[in-house]
Amino acid sequence: MSANDVSRFADAAQIVLNTIRRPVIMIGPDDHITYANADAEDFFRVSAAMLARTTLDRFVPFGSPILALIEQVRERLAPVNEYRVDISSPRLGVEKIVDIYVAPVPELQGSVVVMFQERSMADKIDRQMTHRGAARSVTGLAAMLAHEIKNPLSGIRGAAQILETVVSDDDRALTRLITEETDRIVALVDRMEVFSDERPIDRHPVNIHVVLDRVKAIARNGFASKINILEEYDPSLPPVFANRDQLIQVFLNLVKNAAEAIGTRTNGEITLSTAFRPGMRVSVPGSQDRVSLPLEFCVHDNGPGVSEDILPILFDPFITTKPNGSGLGLALVAKIVGEHGGVIECESTPRGATFRVLMPAWADTSLPRGETDEGGRE
Repeated sequence: MSANDVSRFADAAQIVLNTIRRPVIMIGPDDHITYANADAEDFFRVSAAMLARTTLDRFVPFGSPILALIEQVRERLAPVNEYRVDISSPRLGVEKIVDIYVAPVPELQGSVVVMFQERSMADKIDRQMTHRGAARSVTGLAAMLAHEIKNPLSGIRGAAQILETVVSDDDRALTRLITEETDRIVALVDRMEVFSDERPIDRHPVNIHVVLDRVKAIARNGFASKINILEEYDPSLPPVFANRDQLIQVFLNLVKNAAEAIGTRTNGEITLSTAFRPGMRVSVPGSQDRVSLPLEFCVHDNGPGVSEDILPILFDPFITTKPNGSGLGLALVAKIVGEHGGVIECESTPRGATFRVLMPAWADTSLPRGETDEGGRE
């Protein structure tokens, strides 16, 4: 192989490694970092040139398992995977949990390649799988309730109406209470029946900004009339491949929750934002394909945030902090987002909560960005 061929090969390898959205480094026999791709520079917060002057043990805690893994790979000449390795340090940051892949480089004796995957991305997938499983459990429960509860409730309501015509005025208030509470239970069961709808979603390319504008208009003329609603939109965002009405339902629920979290406090603000992010890849329900989720839609409020006790189970059915809440709203949101092949998560601080939805973009590139077809053409 000529020198020019070697140079072209090295340039191509550099391009490929920089394209990989994971930190990748190569460690030489003397434990110095001999190569780092672009993501590794961001991960270690140091340029590749600076990394080449130091060793990995300067970045990870003393006695870190990763150092033992590297030695193990050198001795056995076989790749190793290790999950949930804590490499937290003052230089890398706190709560730095990663999955690690270490492999030998046969052509360079004593050298190994290390690839990191931050658990934050893997945990998003794990959480979304949990949300989908929880939604499926409610599906069975909803079908049972619809059959076993609604019929007896109809009889109770009918009996209460008959009693109302023959009882005294003092007792009539009790019969009306029975009727009203029966209607409330039926309404709750009707809401749960939404979970048992397993029909394929009718999806089209949808302009998310048209959806958010509709949600904002409903909110401003109703439950969020005294709250300032801000926009931080990426105008060049491509269409999202989704069902327009279900997206309105998702974001109307999130905005309503944000407004209720703010309550009557002054200077209440809800921020709707859209952005194009390099997304992770997840499986679409009912398909073997894996899709990228580059579209990020956020609903942020400046309320008190979500309790740390509730946060891990926030999207589970019947979880609510509202005195009269059913705990089905966010479970339904998670179900809809999951059926679209998307991911929803919540980040909370004492200064407010942010609900982040990651969704797939429409794959057809023949339509200009920001424009949609019958699913919501501008």
